Amino acid sequence: MSSLVTRVRLKQIEQFIEKGKRLDDRGLRDYREIKIEQGLIERAEGSARVLLGKTEVLVGVKVETGEPFSDTPNEGVLTVNAELVPIASPNFEAGPPDENSIELARVVDRGIRESKAIDNEKLCIEPGKKVFVVFVDVYVLNHDGNLIDASALAAMAALLNTKMPNYEIKDGELKIKQGYTPLPVKSHPVTVTTGKINNSLIVDPGLEEEQVMDSRISMAINDEGNICAVQKGGSGYFTPQQILEALKIAQEKAAEIRKKLNW
Repeated sequence: MSSLVTRVRLKQIEQFIEKGKRLDDRGLRDYREIKIEQGLIERAEGSARVLLGKTEVLVGVKVETGEPFSDTPNEGVLTVNAELVPIASPNFEAGPPDENSIELARVVDRGIRESKAIDNEKLCIEPGKKVFVVFVDVYVLNHDGNLIDASALAAMAALLNTKMPNYEIKDGELKIKQGYTPLPVKSHPVTVTTGKINNSLIVDPGLEEEQVMDSRISMAINDEGNICAVQKGGSGYFTPQQILEALKIAQEKAAEIRKKLNW
């Protein structure tokens, strides 16, 4: 947006927010409609597509064997990557990951990892030697705001859809058997992003709101309603009271979303 358009749009957004509304008729604490489809990628072990309003994210999961990290010899490995597909936004360019895609991958990774969403010990095949490696690939197909929440939801939906191969160790070698077993998921984190425009907090900021908001804070909430990860973005700040308010919002919205999705 040009600075003139930004100022005009900001004024419109501010006027609506003062009345407790937004440009798309949502309330300040309302999410856009959430739609989830699972099992779309035939060759992946798991996949899901999330529509958050017009924001669209596709996640594919691959499960392969590899070596554990030396400091966690009894645990499997999680790797999250994110790609901002050029067709998703005029601002996305082809090439190596930029700081936005790196941040997106890290936030999604942290929510899964810190909530202990996957029982990593059940991904261990031979301690210190061989484990299952779970690759989570996030593809942003259309950017209309709040990529963090949409990507985190898509990643969890894809993990819940993921199957890993049955196996046995015979004569010291890994033998893949017929059939599959569900990925051992034991927690269902939901990430809720709250944006700040002037001194008002809004949930699930759309693209135009992101372009004028001061800052954002994303909180991953586990099944028990506790914070397991936080990411702050933007050049503005949150007061301690606003952080507590954002936490309360995140807890309420995460519970609502989890109930809606039967997680």
